[in-house]
Amino acid sequence: MTKAQRYAGRRATRIALAATVALSLALPGCDSGDGKKRGSSNAYYEIFVRSFADSDGDGIGDLNGVTSKLDYLEELGVDGLWLMPIQPSPSYHGYDVTDYYGIDPDYGTLDDYKKLLKEAHKRGISVLMDLVVNHSSVEHPWFVDAAMGQDAEHRDWYTWASAKEGGASPSDGATGSNPWHDMGGDNYLGIFWEGMPDLNFDNPDVRKEMIAVGQYWLKLGVDGFRLDAAKHIYGDFGSTINSPAIKRKNQAWWQEFREGLNAVKPDAYLVGEVWESPAVIGPYLDHALDSAFNFDLAKQLLGSADTEVAQDIGFTLSRVHEFFSKSSEGAFMDAPFLANHDQPRAMTALNGNENHARMAAAMLLTLPGRPFIYYGEELGMTGAKPDERIREPFPWKIEPGSPEETTWEPSTNRGDGSVSVEAEDESPRSLLNLYRELLSWRAAEPALRGGTIASYVTGNSAIVSYARAAEDEQLLVVHNLSGLSQTVSIQATKAQPLVYSKLALSTEEGAELSGTTLKLPAYATVVLKP
Repeated sequence: MTKAQRYAGRRATRIALAATVALSLALPGCDSGDGKKRGSSNAYYEIFVRSFADSDGDGIGDLNGVTSKLDYLEELGVDGLWLMPIQPSPSYHGYDVTDYYGIDPDYGTLDDYKKLLKEAHKRGISVLMDLVVNHSSVEHPWFVDAAMGQDAEHRDWYTWASAKEGGASPSDGATGSNPWHDMGGDNYLGIFWEGMPDLNFDNPDVRKEMIAVGQYWLKLGVDGFRLDAAKHIYGDFGSTINSPAIKRKNQAWWQEFREGLNAVKPDAYLVGEVWESPAVIGPYLDHALDSAFNFDLAKQLLGSADTEVAQDIGFTLSRVHEFFSKSSEGAFMDAPFLANHDQPRAMTALNGNENHARMAAAMLLTLPGRPFIYYGEELGMTGAKPDERIREPFPWKIEPGSPEETTWEPSTNRGDGSVSVEAEDESPRSLLNLYRELLSWRAAEPALRGGTIASYVTGNSAIVSYARAAEDEQLLVVHNLSGLSQTVSIQATKAQPLVYSKLALSTEEGAELSGTTLKLPAYATVVLKP
């Protein structure tokens, strides 16, 4: 059997599964409980377009390259994409925008983007756009005009302080550096970098314009936004960023933004970068954001996988979710992840240990909410700061030089090619195929992708376990984090009254449930049913 035939066979199996579960939706109680149909994993995939796939041979990834790889993403099992910034920018990363209504010419045209949206939607894949509203580029026409002087039309679209004021303006930047930058005798506010001047959201024209930007892209077919630096809209200074007044202003802005988007697309999905504790995140979920990335959980998942020591994730998440549910009137959706474009890659954080990477993936993809996978995580790509090293070209082939691979940046972490789609595609034990398997579990089991999570204690420090439930379905997920086989007792107690009698899913051969005794091979994950 050729590789093409094997690929076609796997895809046919996925299509058959989707058809089967679609039929089941006609029966009572078959909805996932989270608004998603059976057959969907509820997982999203973060793409740095510049690094993902090149369609025209210039060495730079582009939108048509992403479109050409939608079959790969469909087979992987994700339901959505988050595209890092694709608007015009003088920087390689795109987080300083010069035109909020345009497409970076390195990436293609607006028609290319429309084609990507159309082809993604054909496959049931949603597309999120990275939207940077805290600041523009210093080269944006608004700022170029604002810098002309006090009487400029867009002067008040940014925040200025005269150099003559000396210490009158706070100088404790919320990110740790001096937020003020000189411009012809006046200082403008830019908390991230002098090339990223902060927009002034006290100006109603700025708020109106940003809502218009969001509406524009939704009308074109975008399904929602990843909102960069969401807590920094008014969070300019370390001394005030967590004050009640600033928190209220940030919350009010995102509620205003949500209301504006509702006029165009009420079901637009909004996930915010709020790098904070649950107590800070909570208010952002009140009629504003649907989700905020769970940074605390990412640290917990990687820490447990790395040390092989269990933490009670079920207890922690159940408490956090209860708080978020109250904050949002039950409307929130968690956004767990392992790493993103600003952090060391998961495999690097785990010191290159593939078994630990497998366990981190298994925990991530058996949790409720909408998990996000950073491109290449499913292959075990490595990388640490500086940022370019964690945003390197995606390795499609074992050997470099394939026309579809990008070359804008050297692939310093490429290694011998064993971490590539070509090498891992046909290897049953590869990390790539583990991700495919786990995502197929989510597609088949509503209680894995939605519903609730609760603590389940086994008393074994190498075992992470938690109960999952959605509608009338209940599951028990058990992970052996260690390199030794483990035996645990799975029996009903007053605190955990349900009896689990069926071993439904397992990542490893040799797992066995006999009565109340569960035997787990090293680095295995199982799902039990009553």
